[in-house]
Amino acid sequence: MADYPSSFNTFQDLKEFLDIKFDQYNRPGFIENDPICIPHLFTKKQDIEIMGFWASILAWGQRKTIINKCRELITMMDGAPYDFIKNHRDTDLKRFANFKHRTFNDTDTLYFIEFFRQHYLRSDTFETAFNTLRPNIFREEFLEEGTQSLEHTETASAPCYLGELKNRNPESVTENALNSFRTYFFSLPDFPTRTKKHISSPSQKSTCKRLNMFLRWMVRKDDRGVDFGLWNSIKPSDLICPTDLHVERVARKLKLISRKQVDWQTATELTENLRKFDPLDPVKYDFALFGLGIEEHFQNRII
Repeated sequence: MADYPSSFNTFQDLKEFLDIKFDQYNRPGFIENDPICIPHLFTKKQDIEIMGFWASILAWGQRKTIINKCRELITMMDGAPYDFIKNHRDTDLKRFANFKHRTFNDTDTLYFIEFFRQHYLRSDTFETAFNTLRPNIFREEFLEEGTQSLEHTETASAPCYLGELKNRNPESVTENALNSFRTYFFSLPDFPTRTKKHISSPSQKSTCKRLNMFLRWMVRKDDRGVDFGLWNSIKPSDLICPTDLHVERVARKLKLISRKQVDWQTATELTENLRKFDPLDPVKYDFALFGLGIEEHFQNRII
């Protein structure tokens, strides 16, 4: 049984505890059974982006099942996702007819493939899909009216407004990126309405756990061989902590969350508190909170 302090009386006590847990769980050995092991199967940037995104979107349920489903997708794409997406023929798509993970099905899979294909025809990195100021990549008539302008982007938290962008308010940077991404993702003609439930956004008040996790993988500069740090347009300090059930419960136990609801503002409240411990890399504590929850069941301990 882990030995925990009887209480966290000071800011420094809690910081030292979280730093120890971050160091314990931010290691390659811990990710062997985590969905991030999927993009680690690849070295090509685009393969990492594609399978990192897919692994994050499918990340609900048992981790073993998530990993197996991602491996199934990789096999269907001949072990080379980027090459398959760029060069497949229509007849190759028949193999996805029975793919399913919980509520994610073949219809969603085929739309993901087509979206990736269209995007990579015009950009050599998926990073541009999260750039709120990107030039139009898809034809304007397929975009919802006004959504390419930040002026018309619905926001979910008070700090998110245009004036704050000049100061790179962390919450507004990521919030606008995620809101913009969802609009962009569904800018192809005849997108399946059912697929929209798989891509969340702050404007829907969602915590955006899966997308925030994906951004952590792509953005955070890590010297442990865990996160990739491939992207530079979003800074590690701008990231929002992925807030799943384990993270939320541990964070409440440590009084890092006071908000009763679990929504986008909950995720930003948690991140703002973590930023006090490390303003340049607050989301590194995701490792500590998640590890404490899923491995140590810390939320059930008496401290």
